[in-house]
Amino acid sequence: MSYVEVPGAKVPIRMWTDPAAVEDGAMQQLRNVATLPWIKGLAVMPDVHYGKGATVGSVIAMHGAVCPAAVGVDIGCGMSAVKTSLTANDLPGDLSRLRSKIERAIPVGRGMHDEPVDPGRVYGFPSTGFDAFWSRFDDVADPVKFRRERAGKQMGTLGSGNHFIEFCLDETGSVWLMLHSGSRNIGKELAEYHIGEARKLPHNQGLVDRDLAVFVSDTPQMAAYRNDLFWAQEYAKYNRAIMMGLFQEVVRREFRKAKVAFDPVISCHHNYVAEERYQGMDLLVTRKGAIRAASGDFGIIPGSMGTGSYIVKGLGNEKSFNSASHGAGRRMSRNAAKRRFSTRDLEEQTRGVECRKDSGVVDEIPGAYKPIEKVIDQQRDLVEVVAKLKQVICVKG
Repeated sequence: MSYVEVPGAKVPIRMWTDPAAVEDGAMQQLRNVATLPWIKGLAVMPDVHYGKGATVGSVIAMHGAVCPAAVGVDIGCGMSAVKTSLTANDLPGDLSRLRSKIERAIPVGRGMHDEPVDPGRVYGFPSTGFDAFWSRFDDVADPVKFRRERAGKQMGTLGSGNHFIEFCLDETGSVWLMLHSGSRNIGKELAEYHIGEARKLPHNQGLVDRDLAVFVSDTPQMAAYRNDLFWAQEYAKYNRAIMMGLFQEVVRREFRKAKVAFDPVISCHHNYVAEERYQGMDLLVTRKGAIRAASGDFGIIPGSMGTGSYIVKGLGNEKSFNSASHGAGRRMSRNAAKRRFSTRDLEEQTRGVECRKDSGVVDEIPGAYKPIEKVIDQQRDLVEVVAKLKQVICVKG
């Protein structure tokens, strides 16, 4: 489908979904964003749903301002995927051993490494710039500086919630490795600190929603936030790169005789800010639950832990600010999913996938998410499908 325009206070709201299907709370959030004095455009992806601060599945383009709550607390959260030389014929009948090996190599949930991972020992890790990245930690917000040791040990860890590591097959039988994670607790603490600082500023006192408090250009507060924001986005990128290297090493060891080779890794943020230019204007584009999909950009759009995912290539649609959805998107809250579904439902909906099937992950059940095929179909003018993947192993935090 193409987009539908809904009137907004300052700009029209371009929606790649049926407006009538959007929950009332999310629709009100979008209308609130469209009232901001600095707004220059608002695009809504088909995975749209209510979120803290701003709507998940929204692309907010502003001139001279950025809203930290619209970025979200998991700054730089995103996806990485890589195609391997393995095929379905190389896999054992019982995948539980491989799942256990992955879980031992990469801490999940609140877990962390006993000591920071040495990037020089991580398979394929692009270590150039890594030391310079850590040297900039001294410049982040003072209340977070004492977290340096923990941030080092959490680098290369999964986290919890909807974060995952998957072993997948595409429609030709080729094996892919895929994972989803962000900036861990250090990104969350930086985000929460700056959201609190933005709310105190005089120019934000008359906003319709205090969560939409912004920093404006040429102020010390904006400079401080941009410094910490871009640092946390790099942390998330390196975090995924280390995890992917650890994941690849597990696969190399487990399939030693196959001498596994890997294609270049595809990686993309979906909670972040980028400086981009549209219609002759320099804008700060916030993608919350959206990926960059400029012409030729590779992206990853996951479904749920039982329905599979898509590798896509961007078509460069500037009406969406060169963006596409970040996933299927939830159709019910975590609490609603826990009330509605049981572990028996989880077992049924993840049949054929080696994964947790206990009450701790019922809120991630496929039934809590929108149908990924429909989400992909609604953005055919934003991306083209390169590969469709189906997981056979899913590691949850």
